[in-house]
Amino acid sequence: MSKDILEAVKLDVTLLQKAYRLMFTAKTMADTYEENRTICSKYVHSTSRGHEAIQLATAFQLQPYDYASLYYRDESVLLGLGLQPYELMLQLMAKADDPFSGGRTYYGHPSLKREGFPIIPHQSSATGMQAIPATGMAHGVAYLENQGLLKDDQKPVVLCSLGDGSVTEGEVAEAFQMAVLKGLPIVYLVQDNDWGISATGKEMRAMDAYEYAAGFKGMERLRVDGSDFIESYEGMRVAFAYARQVRKPILVHAKVPLLGHHTSGVRREWYRGDNLNQHALNDPLPKMKQALLEADVTEEKITQLEQEAIQTVAEDYTRALNAPDPAPATYNQHEFAPTPVTEEKGERSPAGAERTTMVDAALHAVDDILRTYPEALFYGQDVGGELGGVFREAALLARKYGDARVFNTPIQEAYIVGSTAGMSAVGAKAIVEIQFADYIWPGMNQLVEELSKSCYLSNGKFPVQALIRVPIGAYGGGGPYHSGSIESTLLTIRGIKVVFPSNAADMKGLMKAAFLDPNPVVMLEHKGIYWSKVAGTEDAKTLEPAQNYILPLGKANIVQQADAEQMRLGNSLTVITYGMGVYWAKTAAKQFPGSIEIVDLRTLNPLDYETVRASVVRHGKALVLTEEPLMNSFAESLAGRLSKDCFQQLDAPIYTLGADNLPAIPLNVELEKMMLPNPEKVATSIAELLQY
Repeated sequence: MSKDILEAVKLDVTLLQKAYRLMFTAKTMADTYEENRTICSKYVHSTSRGHEAIQLATAFQLQPYDYASLYYRDESVLLGLGLQPYELMLQLMAKADDPFSGGRTYYGHPSLKREGFPIIPHQSSATGMQAIPATGMAHGVAYLENQGLLKDDQKPVVLCSLGDGSVTEGEVAEAFQMAVLKGLPIVYLVQDNDWGISATGKEMRAMDAYEYAAGFKGMERLRVDGSDFIESYEGMRVAFAYARQVRKPILVHAKVPLLGHHTSGVRREWYRGDNLNQHALNDPLPKMKQALLEADVTEEKITQLEQEAIQTVAEDYTRALNAPDPAPATYNQHEFAPTPVTEEKGERSPAGAERTTMVDAALHAVDDILRTYPEALFYGQDVGGELGGVFREAALLARKYGDARVFNTPIQEAYIVGSTAGMSAVGAKAIVEIQFADYIWPGMNQLVEELSKSCYLSNGKFPVQALIRVPIGAYGGGGPYHSGSIESTLLTIRGIKVVFPSNAADMKGLMKAAFLDPNPVVMLEHKGIYWSKVAGTEDAKTLEPAQNYILPLGKANIVQQADAEQMRLGNSLTVITYGMGVYWAKTAAKQFPGSIEIVDLRTLNPLDYETVRASVVRHGKALVLTEEPLMNSFAESLAGRLSKDCFQQLDAPIYTLGADNLPAIPLNVELEKMMLPNPEKVATSIAELLQY
């Protein structure tokens, strides 16, 4: 590499020397881990060996006001940003002072919020899923920029780093689609080493990422030799300049060798054969050394750089090995970030207020939020434009606040859910909607892997603020794909909150609290009580609470109390329920005057267990009522817990009632009635339990 070429790409020798020292650092780290395999492979890890050139070239483009979503092999990016080998080794060994997760997650899975560094939010193991949160970051940046909420002199760019094998993931397609549709400032770096664990490129794909990206109209593309630092640096400089100035997406396809193991648990000698020797011919390190020599850097200076790297790695390894492990007692910290909403405030039933439906209360709550918080936006399928949601739950909001704040998405549930993690990381606050509960399943991967684990695995640095609205439940022939109940599945996911209001006032107060909660909140909204059109649901309409009304999550409500005399006679019980169950219970209770207490859970996680338990103890008999198929449900789980905790005070087994255990709600309304609970079925259970 001649001096003329170096000057043409504006690289000085100092930068080349820094790059070489860091490359040699990464190599020495990989060698050290291999030499100390019995210690270093206690926890599975991967290294950047072979990928160092493109990764360092990328790191040198990032600014402190940028954002990065990194691939699990990106340790050289981290070194290039200024992280020390010691810090990375703390994560390798799951030590207490691991700066990313406090010993909770794998090597090369960073989450960093540090002055002078780009923000790197938590992400999962990066086999394509991270493309959606990363694109959500770019989406959030574009939104905040559009609203004038960013500093004028900054033009943040998002880096999304991927392995080529992961680009076959459907979620990557969703991310690319939104990036070009919205024109987002993001650089997709695809590092192609032609392997996906033991599968070769020919086995995994019909085209590489560069060819694939051509199908996304508006995606700029570059190819670079990712083993050549100078070519990589120039390519990434161009890519970042494009994203920073034009504010549109660009993909860089970098061909690189894989010189290390896939991971420490999947060793190269098991499957690589002669392929490893072929890849070694493209080792970035000798190429970089030759570039230094051609730039008149002496052998002595190069040796000095190598020795500096060797000494640093050796010293840092010893320090990390002797660093303390996490205190076991900290294992349960940071499931959730603390919420600012801890008590009920504002006027629930203000003088002069009119009665309103649940759907209108939800609309008014979102309207209040958008008016009050400029960083808030609302999107999902059909919520924008003139329709304003298939239930009119967003009616006219797009016209009022503009298409940048309230807009339709493609049919992309994964993007709708997962993008909220990126939005949260950049300071945008997303309210999103899944059109029906039955449609949430494509978004579950993002909900579980990206949203729910972020606070815990980032040691509290990156809770995800997301309000996910989900119309739910059956009534009147909605059929098998528009009537399902999904709360039990959601409640197996730790790290998310699940809310289920049953009336207009609760809807408005809980919606405000859910928005202000710094954690992911799924709000289940029963469409059967949206308008109080179903017989017996008239009480779902309430006086419209004041704009300042807010109701904390995790507080159950006793909506009906039993008479003291019936309780004294032992002729009472409690019905523990939520959603439509509240109205089935109210209707059924009319047959048993004074005997029935009804507890509306309102929030399923966090659960107000103390109120529930006290109600069961008070009566000695309880019915847990749900709309879900009963077997293995949340209702059965709650009944089992109450049976154990209240055993001494019970006068009968805890009864449960739910839908029949069938895979879907049938379309025919008479078949639907047969499957679901109703007031008559509830009354039958109550009568049997009272007589027990």
